[in-house]
Amino acid sequence: MADIYRPSLRLRPSEQRTILLVGDLLASASATAGAIYFWYQYSLFRLIESGMPPGRAERLIQIEVPFWFYLLPLVWLLLMVDSYEMHVSANWRKTLRGIAVAPIVGLLAYSLLFTFNTDPNSLPRIAVGAFLILASFLTLGWRAIYIRLYTSSGLMRRVLVAGAGKAGHTLVEAYRKLNPPPFLIIGFIDDDPAKRGKSLDGFAVLGDSERLLDLVEEYRVSDVVVAITGEIKGETFQTILDVQERGVEVMRMPIMYEELTQRVPIEHLETDWVIRSFVDQVRVSGLYEFLKRVMDVVGGILGTLIFLLVFPFVSISILLETGFPIFYSQPRLGKGAKSFTILKFRTMKQDAEADGLPKVAEENDPRVTKVGNFLRKTRLDELPQFLTVLHGEMSLVGPRAERPELVAEYQKQIPFYRARLLVKPGLTGWAQINYGYVATIKETIVKLEYDLYYIKHRTLGMDFSIVLRTIGTVLRRTGR
Repeated sequence: MADIYRPSLRLRPSEQRTILLVGDLLASASATAGAIYFWYQYSLFRLIESGMPPGRAERLIQIEVPFWFYLLPLVWLLLMVDSYEMHVSANWRKTLRGIAVAPIVGLLAYSLLFTFNTDPNSLPRIAVGAFLILASFLTLGWRAIYIRLYTSSGLMRRVLVAGAGKAGHTLVEAYRKLNPPPFLIIGFIDDDPAKRGKSLDGFAVLGDSERLLDLVEEYRVSDVVVAITGEIKGETFQTILDVQERGVEVMRMPIMYEELTQRVPIEHLETDWVIRSFVDQVRVSGLYEFLKRVMDVVGGILGTLIFLLVFPFVSISILLETGFPIFYSQPRLGKGAKSFTILKFRTMKQDAEADGLPKVAEENDPRVTKVGNFLRKTRLDELPQFLTVLHGEMSLVGPRAERPELVAEYQKQIPFYRARLLVKPGLTGWAQINYGYVATIKETIVKLEYDLYYIKHRTLGMDFSIVLRTIGTVLRRTGR
């Protein structure tokens, strides 16, 4: 049999993110060099304009570049943190929005530093402005090249799905929601004679497992996704192994689903997979736990200081609109189902649960006050919880702390719901920044899928990224 075609650039999302980071770093480093050159030329022009001869001006001109100026490329990467998700980086509109927001946030941060700095001359306004402009245009150019390469069909992975059942349908459903698509789905194979020659969600069932090798060669398939939830026949398993030996990447449906959605497909998981993923693989190093606690303490101290600063203004606003109480306390479940009490600024009317039954907050909830709506959008209502973070019952990043009554109810209806209690709850989290309010069981399942993805993949870098994206949410006032 002839060698199977494989695209020369078949990159996983992590590899694509690395390429993006390197490209952005080079663009911002070039912007730094360009900004220093512009600063030099501007200073030279000012001297010549004042009447100094050009030759003498060139000999006398001196600019002192502060050390922190050379760190601007790293700052730029932090400002662009929202755009490193694959579904954002491949989308032109979202990329433009990210590049437009980054210099604005950078300018606001610089203006704040300039206002409170005791030596304004140490902050070169011209150079910083030149950096932000150059970094924006150079990054835009680089991202245009990246998007062109990313969406080029000749470079995209070509995926064949083995299994046209419920798992295959779920995968294609998630795939169809992405624009542009991260790869090309060629079609399905399935051993069910009733499905042969038919179409599922617009993709044809091309044959059965016996034709797998021929289909891989004919359609230049680079990846095979196994979406078979039942028992796999020995012949089918051997054919999949043969395909893998010929250089085609074989992946299980849950892994591909995670890649597409950054969620865990809890309705398509088997018990042994869950045990491997959430018992064997969720263990993290002691170093991670220590550094995460350090981040929690540092963040908790900073958050508590902000809480003390805004407390008088928020308190007066709540009192003027709806009176006492200012705070709202409630029991929640933490790591290992241990109960603790959270404290928030009150954002709802005093009789929000007059019947005593727990109610899930909804989008445009009529119980939320005008001041409460502002506090929620800016996340200011969460500030008192920094005290809980310092105490150690919560973390900066983790699943949302839920009420015991709701946890008991969700456990009855949603598989693996209790797995979210494997880690400390957080002020913010993967689910909070990727999904909105939940009002139904179906929406709660989606949010749980995000939580389990975080638990499975959590790292210090991921925690830091979530914190930065949360800060962006606060600045844009799009909190929930």
